[in-house]
Amino acid sequence: MLSNRTAIITGAGSGIGKAIAQHFARHGARVVVADLDKTAARNSADEIRAQNGIAMAVACDVADETSVTEMVQKAVADFTAIDILVNNAGLQFISKIEEFPLEKWNQLISVMLTGTFLCTKACVPHMKKAKWGRIINISSAHGKAPSPWKCAYVAAKHGIIGFTKVMACELAEWNITANSICPGYVLTPLVEKQIIDLAKQHGISEAEVPEQVLLKNQPLKKLVSTDDLAALALYLTGPAAQCITGQALSIDGGWTFS
Repeated sequence: MLSNRTAIITGAGSGIGKAIAQHFARHGARVVVADLDKTAARNSADEIRAQNGIAMAVACDVADETSVTEMVQKAVADFTAIDILVNNAGLQFISKIEEFPLEKWNQLISVMLTGTFLCTKACVPHMKKAKWGRIINISSAHGKAPSPWKCAYVAAKHGIIGFTKVMACELAEWNITANSICPGYVLTPLVEKQIIDLAKQHGISEAEVPEQVLLKNQPLKKLVSTDDLAALALYLTGPAAQCITGQALSIDGGWTFS
């Protein structure tokens, strides 16, 4: 399905990004595994190659324009083109607004929102040249609905959805689509760390967090799997999704349907 396509996935050293990278590689893509953690990126790429996939690891700080430019240059040098971009890199910090450190606010906004902008800015010229491209931005259910103590994360994820809509408008004439995926809670290292923090914030045990906090407003009462997300991302790169653009697609067990 993705034979002869090159895909850059940020934050692909673990979690959602790693699952998407593996899924794309199994369907024939040349995968650029980008991550701030060089060792994690290398290990993820090694796993793909061990399964006969094509992958290269790149250490990249998506909040730094020079680092992003170098990543894109390496990708083009090795794989000749950039067809697909998945903006996935993210992090979390939980605190009340009045106690939220400015440096943490700036860090979250820089990585998730500015990082999405910088990676898109660097990749779009290559997609325009080919007159084809697929951009997938990993937002969140928190891009549609708020939760307490997550002001920077919620702001960044809302911003990603808005930015995606602008991308869809600007890039359509070059046959480039842009969509957001908005997952609910996914059992990744990011969420596992949140469970510890949320237990402290709510004054409950870690075992009580999934039912009382994470899945409280979700009808299906299920954590989203990384495989589910990877399958949706793959669909958005395929011919059946050629007329889907500017959308924020929820995969959250019904959390944000109202």
